[in-house]
Amino acid sequence: MSTKTLRKRIALTVVAALATGVLSVAPANAHNTTVSTTATNTASSGVGTPGASMFVATKNSTTGSAVVGDLVAATTTAAEATALSLGLLTKDSSSGTAQTATMLSGGTLSFYSQIGATDVAFVASAGSFAGVIGTGYDGGALTTYAQNQSKTVAIFDNNTSTIVSQLWTAPSTAGTYTVSLYVGTPTSDTILVAPAQGTLGARITVTVVAASAGGSYSAAYSVCNTSAVTVVPGSTATTANVDSTATVTNGQPWYINLALADAYNNALDNGNIVVTATNGALVNYAEGATATAGTASTVVSYNNANSFGSVTVTQPTANAPITTTVTIAYNGTTVCSKTVSIRGEVTKIAVSNIYTQDLSGSAGIANASWIADGSNRAGLFTVLATDAAGNQVATSTIGTWSSDAASLAGQTTVTSITVDNSATATSSTAVARYSTGIYTCGATAGEVKTAKIKFTNTGTGNVVTSDAFTLRCSDDPYTYTASWDKASYVQGEIAVLTVKFLDSKGNAANNVGSTGTWNAVTPMLTPVSATGAAAVLNNQGTKTYDYTVGTSTGMTAGTYSSIIDFTSLTAVAAVKATPAYKVSTGGDTTTNADVLKSIVALIASINKQIQALQKLILKR
Repeated sequence: MSTKTLRKRIALTVVAALATGVLSVAPANAHNTTVSTTATNTASSGVGTPGASMFVATKNSTTGSAVVGDLVAATTTAAEATALSLGLLTKDSSSGTAQTATMLSGGTLSFYSQIGATDVAFVASAGSFAGVIGTGYDGGALTTYAQNQSKTVAIFDNNTSTIVSQLWTAPSTAGTYTVSLYVGTPTSDTILVAPAQGTLGARITVTVVAASAGGSYSAAYSVCNTSAVTVVPGSTATTANVDSTATVTNGQPWYINLALADAYNNALDNGNIVVTATNGALVNYAEGATATAGTASTVVSYNNANSFGSVTVTQPTANAPITTTVTIAYNGTTVCSKTVSIRGEVTKIAVSNIYTQDLSGSAGIANASWIADGSNRAGLFTVLATDAAGNQVATSTIGTWSSDAASLAGQTTVTSITVDNSATATSSTAVARYSTGIYTCGATAGEVKTAKIKFTNTGTGNVVTSDAFTLRCSDDPYTYTASWDKASYVQGEIAVLTVKFLDSKGNAANNVGSTGTWNAVTPMLTPVSATGAAAVLNNQGTKTYDYTVGTSTGMTAGTYSSIIDFTSLTAVAAVKATPAYKVSTGGDTTTNADVLKSIVALIASINKQIQALQKLILKR
């Protein structure tokens, strides 16, 4: 053997060895796509179709020579067990007419196929064939090589389970080549004369390269993503670049999953995987499994994330929020960087959107117009809980709510406070990001400015108290007043009507009692807000309504009085409100009376001037 040939064989063997451990999950009844020196070749029996499938040995040789599949039986069992290719870099998962593969120049592919009782021909656009062609039960076969060995023809005699095995050596010149399998009827012998006259059973397009692009990290074929749940092999968390949108709560871990592949979508060889985290976050790495919680911000492992690798990220300080950037490197190359946050325990609670309660009333109101989030949750106020970093925290499973008894001491206006719906979400757009609460009023109207509520964190027992907030108690609407936001309007403007409701004691009415239906007469104005029963009042017992200045039939400038009548209230004690306003078209607003007045004034001025002139003449 020449030195040149020996070096070439050694090079092919090294490249084949680098393909060891390729990451691939072959679908059911698909050609095995794993390419390595330890791969298991796929059997055509039960997978391919006789006469319409051609298989490539994805197991690479380690001796420097390809091996043709053994044909000692009438099935492909022996062929698939013994066939070895040389220099194969990657192979797709098909076995029909649209196969693809990439290999080194001068390498050899080992083919095998179950063809049935047919003649068979291998045809290649370049390169050369060599090796055993096929055998059947009778062991008989006729093999013919074309002069340039780019065409091989075999004839079989009515064997019902004939198999074929063949070697094809690629050209030494890089390029794209094809190898085709044709089948034909044994009695016609036409396939001997012109193989392409047979039926095309399978075809592979082979890309021949001078050097392998494998063995190095490829972002295009690698996976890296975040997950908030324990990793399951073969799940989306290990096969897709899709980050989780979940929020990780206090005490729970983040997972960062990766599967590293080269430019041929083959898994990388073992290498140094280094994981680092900022801000002191703790990390740990595991190969093909979920890692336990770590004890340091840097971890090193000698692995390749063959099926998948997983990093577990946890808080360095219990109950404290953390935002960290985790960077993962393979043999010095950064392959992944993810920023994740873990919520801490509740350290602040803020009360807002406070509703005025009815006297002697404790029930919340399920009204979307008040809470205004579409959930119809009963509530008289909302509570937002956050951690030390200002992150919103879901409180439903991590603690308990209570009122601050001391903040209600010494008064009878408000007798109790309760949080009736605890927050279950943390997203800034989720309606359940805040809790809702209710409170009980006594029989006397008034307000309490010292009210507070508390939250107790279950994990630590730490208690958080809100700032003081004001709760108000009053009776149902009894009387009302109405006013416009301006004294005069120009056509096309927006006019705002404000109605303020009072209880029987003159206090701003609560938000619970109904105002009843109403009628409004508003000349030269068109309502925009819905009329009828007033929706939930604001915390000062008022409600506003919008109107456009003008009507669909035109507008007459002038001064008008509106009539605002809440019929159920005016039937008892209230008085209809009649706020006035002035409207104009915005152009010349001079009236005939104004013109006549000006004319009279002008005539009077002229008369005075004539009289003065007469006096001067008489003096002379």
